[in-house]
Amino acid sequence: MTTSASVPTGPDSAIAPSGTVTDRLVDANERYAAAFTDPGMDARPVLQVAVVACMDARIDLHAALGLELGDCHTIRNAGGAVTDDVIRSLTISQRKLGTRSVVLIHHTGCGLESITEDFRGELELEVGQRPAWAVESFRDVDQDVRQSMRRVRTSPFLLHTDDVRGFVFDVRTGLLREIDPA
Repeated sequence: MTTSASVPTGPDSAIAPSGTVTDRLVDANERYAAAFTDPGMDARPVLQVAVVACMDARIDLHAALGLELGDCHTIRNAGGAVTDDVIRSLTISQRKLGTRSVVLIHHTGCGLESITEDFRGELELEVGQRPAWAVESFRDVDQDVRQSMRRVRTSPFLLHTDDVRGFVFDVRTGLLREIDPA
């Protein structure tokens, strides 16, 4: 796995004194595009699976699951929470792009375990407006995975809820641990 710490820092990859991280990403894209060839893929995932996972930068989902480009739809957010927007994405994924399975991946050491819904109140005090969204904080990662599985399985918008499985990714070992939905 490549990490920011292992990315070369030589003259070719250095950020100009006035450059930003975004400038670095745009430069990297130009190098990528120079060698890019259209793989001719369809938007429908080959494995007919959608993976919902936390946005945590320590998790390389494709590598961890042995996935290749085009294999799955990947939906990521803070905590891997099954929110209305995740249901929206899964609904489009299933109804218009052919996915049939849903894999939910939360992880150990998640930042949402260390904050509370009070964060919304703090934001309201700071900016004068309370966010409409929930923080989706939790204390028990296994229970949070179960809640996410229930949200997927009970959504009236999803056609395929028989193959919904939830896991906890251990950020120290890289292993998945399956969560019993009961």
